[in-house]
Amino acid sequence: MVELCASILSADFARLGEEVAAAERGGATVIHVDIMDGHFVPNLTIGPPVVKSLRKATRLPLDCHLMVENADDLIEPLAEAGANWVIVHYEACRHLHRTLQLIAHHGMRPAVVINPATRVDLLIEVLPMVHHVLIMSVNPGFGGQEFISFSLDKIRRLAQMRQELGLAFRIEVDGGVAHDTVAQVVQAGADLLVAGNAVFGEGHAERDARALLAAAREAAGEELQRAG
Repeated sequence: MVELCASILSADFARLGEEVAAAERGGATVIHVDIMDGHFVPNLTIGPPVVKSLRKATRLPLDCHLMVENADDLIEPLAEAGANWVIVHYEACRHLHRTLQLIAHHGMRPAVVINPATRVDLLIEVLPMVHHVLIMSVNPGFGGQEFISFSLDKIRRLAQMRQELGLAFRIEVDGGVAHDTVAQVVQAGADLLVAGNAVFGEGHAERDARALLAAAREAAGEELQRAG
């Protein structure tokens, strides 16, 4: 089933709890949290203290995307803060297998993410370990960027690998997911859709989350299951 992961990077942080609640009413079933260190990517965002506050505001899974140079240092603090899923970059982890094991050891679901210029096939050894794979369809660091069209080929290739290997990991896409791209993304094989600007950008998170999810599920041939 296609799910909407509301990315708080585009939310109003002065009203974060309200924004998350509105997205949830609109049908979002995952809250996506971008954690950036200003080194791996040219932006600095939030850390475990905000994740801890979010944990008090929602029961939805907190999907933490680590755009950092030293992911291992954050894994235990994120577990203590209440994170559920942790995504680490193939490009940033010196010992990716060990890092994924560490995430699982702390009771969270491990996931791996690749940048636009990284080939999907490089992940084949760790695919049996992960809950999901995130395909970046923009260069990481900032919200509101334009979708990179060749990401669709990567989604298709990853879906093919999943079938060939007999695995059940999920395929997540982040970057430029909006009304003009969501159908292509879903039809290529993605089932976890990260959307920030398309949900929070206009200040009507409930309405816009519902509309985007409806478009995604229509493209997937599913019926919209309204929250509440």
